[in-house]
This record gives sequence, C-alpha cells and structure tokens, in this order.
Amino acid sequence: MITMDDIAGLSDLTRAEIDAIAEHEHIPELAAAALGDYMMHIHKGPQRVQAMICDDIRDALHRDDPKHARTLFETLRRFVAAHPEAIRGSL
Repeated sequence: MITMDDIAGLSDLTRAEIDAIAEHEHIPELAAAALGDYMMHIHKGPQRVQAMICDDIRDALHRDDPKHARTLFETLRRFVAAHPEAIRGSL
C-alpha cells in the first residue's frame, strides 16, 4: 500500500508542505500532493505555494492559534530554504 510519505517522496514537497496546501485549498492530502507537485513545475508555481503557506499562517494568527502559526512558519522557512525560487520577485 502506498503511504502519504511515499507520495511526498515522489514530489518536490515535504509532508508539511503538502499539509499546508491541503489546508489552504480545503482538499485531501492526495489531491494537495498532486496540485503541489504540478505547481512546483510551472512558472511562478513555487511562489504560489509560498503564498499559500503565508495565507495559512495569517489564518492561524487570525484564529488565535499561535502554535499552528509557528509550525507553519517553520514549514515556510524550510520551503524557502529548499526552493529559493519561491521568494517573491526572484523571477
């Protein structure tokens, strides 16, 4: 049986990044993995993934959930470190 870790291993994204996309788009993890992988291969797609994670952080702060916001911020930090092309204005 294929697990989400297997699926994440086939994409350019981590489980945390896939979870952030799923949260942002309100879709299941499998669909988020497919969407995220697609976005990582299109023009300015990594910037869009970065924006999704930022939106999730903002939403967590508005819900007064600083613990989740910190977790998402760490996800964002790792994402940008692994994908510097995701920084706005880099292209």
